[in-house]
Amino acid sequence: MTTATATKKKIKFRPTEDRVLVEPVEADAKTTGGIILPDSAREKPQRGIVIAVGPGKLLDSGRRGEMGVSLGDEVFYGKYSGTEIEFGTDQYVVLRESDILAVVDK
Repeated sequence: MTTATATKKKIKFRPTEDRVLVEPVEADAKTTGGIILPDSAREKPQRGIVIAVGPGKLLDSGRRGEMGVSLGDEVFYGKYSGTEIEFGTDQYVVLRESDILAVVDK
């Protein structure tokens, strides 16, 4: 089983096919103008850090497609994409690679 490290935590999770496990990055509690937003006014996070990557989609030729993201990549994904899951008190999102809109270059 693949072990992924998520910000000094170890979880055992192995995504299948072309799926990735993303740890959402919390939205800022304060606007650029200095207004503090209550929890009810904050938007659902649409970006996160990839902490586990599947082996790739099985192609018609029998080979595995190469994944375009890797561990540690910061990504943006669709607002209603993926499935939210919990491990203990931590929340994650499982996405298909095609649900990822962009990778942030470092």
